[in-house]
Amino acid sequence: MTKLSRKQQTQKRHKRLRRHLSGTEARPRLAVFRSNNHIYAQIIDDDAQNTICAASTLDKELKASLKVNAGSCDASTAVGELVAKKALSKGIKQVIFDRGGNIYHGRVKALAEAARVAGLNF
Repeated sequence: MTKLSRKQQTQKRHKRLRRHLSGTEARPRLAVFRSNNHIYAQIIDDDAQNTICAASTLDKELKASLKVNAGSCDASTAVGELVAKKALSKGIKQVIFDRGGNIYHGRVKALAEAARVAGLNF
């Protein structure tokens, strides 16, 4: 029995989660990807295979205003607020949260809670 790397474990969890999570036009999926240095969030309609809106710590509008490290919880909070603002401007209020195989803790949790506070329901 071989030991899986941390990335392989995350990919395995994500594959297991995606069996049950699918975004529709009425309720798209809020997908989160977390790297060591950045965090990315997309709102996806899986039926139409279309990304409705996205935000990350690499966005020009966010990068200029961030005073903290892009890999911090504060940066994740800013990304959560930005993606919620973009979604609400396109008329999306309900989403399904896809944590991308990551544990709901730290930066992923900060992004989710910020999106909730900004007006998204999931």
